[in-house]
Amino acid sequence: MDKNVVFGRAGATRRAFLSASAAASAAAAVTVPLLSAATPASAAALAESETDPGLRQLLSEISPARIEATITRLVQFGTRHTSSSQTDPVRGIGAAAAWVYQQMQAIAATSSGRMTVQRQSFVQPASPNIPVPTTITNVIATLQGTVSPERYYVITGHLDSRVTDVTDFTSDAPGADDDASGVAVVLELARLFATRQFPGTLVFATVDGEEQGLYGSAFMAAQMKAAGADVQGMFSNDIVGASQAFDGTKPDPFSVRLFVEGVPAADSAAQISLIEAVGGENDGGTHQLARFVTSVAPKSLTGMNIRVIWRRDRYLRGSDHVSFQAQGYPAARITEPRENFNHEHRNVEVIGGVEFGDRLEFVDFQYTARVARVNAAALWALATHPATPKNVRVHVAPPAGFAGINDTVLTWDANPETDLSGYEVVTRETTAPDWTVAIPVGNVTSVTLDIAKDNLQFGVRAVDKAGHRSPVGFPVTVTT
Repeated sequence: MDKNVVFGRAGATRRAFLSASAAASAAAAVTVPLLSAATPASAAALAESETDPGLRQLLSEISPARIEATITRLVQFGTRHTSSSQTDPVRGIGAAAAWVYQQMQAIAATSSGRMTVQRQSFVQPASPNIPVPTTITNVIATLQGTVSPERYYVITGHLDSRVTDVTDFTSDAPGADDDASGVAVVLELARLFATRQFPGTLVFATVDGEEQGLYGSAFMAAQMKAAGADVQGMFSNDIVGASQAFDGTKPDPFSVRLFVEGVPAADSAAQISLIEAVGGENDGGTHQLARFVTSVAPKSLTGMNIRVIWRRDRYLRGSDHVSFQAQGYPAARITEPRENFNHEHRNVEVIGGVEFGDRLEFVDFQYTARVARVNAAALWALATHPATPKNVRVHVAPPAGFAGINDTVLTWDANPETDLSGYEVVTRETTAPDWTVAIPVGNVTSVTLDIAKDNLQFGVRAVDKAGHRSPVGFPVTVTT
């Protein structure tokens, strides 16, 4: 593998001097014709690989009828409140978790041993919205990757439900949309992915305690972080059942929202200061995850428009993706286009002829199936494409006596895939929402471009021999 490529004027003394000063491996540099921001000779509009026929087959197998059956069964538990009965065999969170575990075990039995299922239980001490110590159980199915199992991709739906009073654990809380719909997506995809093999590891989880304070997902994310799990993408499917708001607004059955954080929640004050200094507020790992999803899950494939919203979640609210963001993982929330708050976090009742409560009749199972298709396309691509390049850096230290350099010097770690063909540097205007130009740079781990970093944003993505492209790694700025 070549270590460094210099894109610049052949034989230019300044080029040779700057490259040697900026990149330690410049001795192995290969000089090629000039690439500039205006007319990059080797640059091209972003290209994407053809959709895998296997993915098309899997998408065709997603069943609205199975999704309906799952949501219906979950509603039948009466309430799934976190503090409801753990021992009643037919009502409460304990019965619901047992049923999900049984479903996951049956699914794992079809995986030829690649999928394992665990009940991840812990006792949450008395906390806000949890008046007494309470057992919380996440049900987690893990489909082991075959080539690079160390990289993980996670989807969740939360099993618990609630009514108007967040501590009321006795009233009926059907939770059809919030969040039996998300659990149905998780179970449907676990069922379909289990019989197939993927290079990366996939995790399908139902989490508890979301309504009381994200307790289940916080525990799960912390456990994965403590174990050193390299989670490269996570999606919380929370409230994905209604294609209309039932409030007089126009239904939007072919749209789903994808919420992504700006400045990463886990970054330190120093890291945030550097992000602000270089204008990287819209280039954290979650933003790159969202850009990848929109490229691999287009409406032509999934039947859904993905509306990316540059906000951690809805106004002053949160879901289980926030727990993963807190651990430094790229994580996003998938949710329906417009919520109806008569049907969310409300007791089941009729007031003045208006129906309240999260009831089954307000769920569009075809819509939830399309949401599952978006998740499936994203997970398939993430687990089969190359991993996101690691330790991408942009080096900004000028040679002694110079105030700066117009070159852009990028370095990164080599990807682990054995079928890699090389890397692309991607660029865009700082005001553009997505990457617009790709520059193939070969199978190297550093490159020097004669393009001023002051004017553009840069990233690096890996490309395998089949033409599959990874999510983009955004560079950390270093002064060495």
